[in-house]
Amino acid sequence: MDKANKIIVGISIGDLNGIGIEVILKTFEDKRMLDFCTPVLFGSTKVVSYHKKALDNTTQIHGILDINQINHTKVNLLNIWKEEVEIELGKATKIGGEYAAKSLETAVNHLKEKKIDVLLTAPINKETIQSENFDFPGHTEFLEGKLDGKSLMILMTSELKIGLITGHIPISKVAETVTPELIQEKVAIMQRSLQQDFGIRKPKIAILGLNPHNGDKGVIGQEEDEMIKPTIEALKESGILVFGPYAADGFFGAKTYTQFDGILAMYHDQGLAPFKALSFGNGVNYTAGLSEIRTSPDHGTGFEIAGKNTASSDSFKEALFTAIAIYKARKEYQELTENPLKKK
Repeated sequence: MDKANKIIVGISIGDLNGIGIEVILKTFEDKRMLDFCTPVLFGSTKVVSYHKKALDNTTQIHGILDINQINHTKVNLLNIWKEEVEIELGKATKIGGEYAAKSLETAVNHLKEKKIDVLLTAPINKETIQSENFDFPGHTEFLEGKLDGKSLMILMTSELKIGLITGHIPISKVAETVTPELIQEKVAIMQRSLQQDFGIRKPKIAILGLNPHNGDKGVIGQEEDEMIKPTIEALKESGILVFGPYAADGFFGAKTYTQFDGILAMYHDQGLAPFKALSFGNGVNYTAGLSEIRTSPDHGTGFEIAGKNTASSDSFKEALFTAIAIYKARKEYQELTENPLKKK
């Protein structure tokens, strides 16, 4: 690939005490990864060197002080702080969260300014990262606040894409949060993402029910009959291929999910529990619906194994390849839709 045309992947390093830096280093141990992209880490060579020593890792890192200094044949690290930072592998500390936020915020600013093409985020600890400047339940909400568009969290593999109608909210708030308008909004984001980001012309989307057994005709709950089914019918009449609601247990148990391009779960664990059971370690978290592209691995900070050199980089690699593929697909989609008569 021409170096001038290589996709620049910005990488926030996540919690300093977790496995984020380990999976980053392991991903780029194979120098062939540099054939696919130019990586730019946002952090500190001192911090990364600490992890390299702890892991006995030999991945070469090219430190820079400005994004314009990137070398397309190396793993770049943009130094965004100079001070010594205390690292306590395996521990959730305020310092670990503070510098995870600095890495993320700087990376997102570079993404907004088009200095990087896509963003790949290593895991954060949602408690220690909280501050006056970071008051969000997670990456998704932070990115929605910084970028254009409305977000949809999609957990995905090449065969399975599950989006969440509600995200990081208490289970007690789910029923009151789900409205016809919210369902319509998330379906629209899912459909557009499947088309522009994954090249599926006429995507089929399944919607899961809210209550056990879809409410059993009102015995367990009214939401399916009174709100969800009428909303699905209205969406169908508008020309969207949307189906459901499906009771989640039978839907996954009978592998009905294989018949659809995208699935929308009503709440976090309804979607993530079956997803991780089916594909944990190889899945990707993709933030759809925004003006820029962000992916992450499907695991957390892994404090319990931090520094032990046992973390798998498989999900991080999948997140990297997914970001690159979506960038290319979106670019092609934009070219085709801007010039509908243009032949490839």
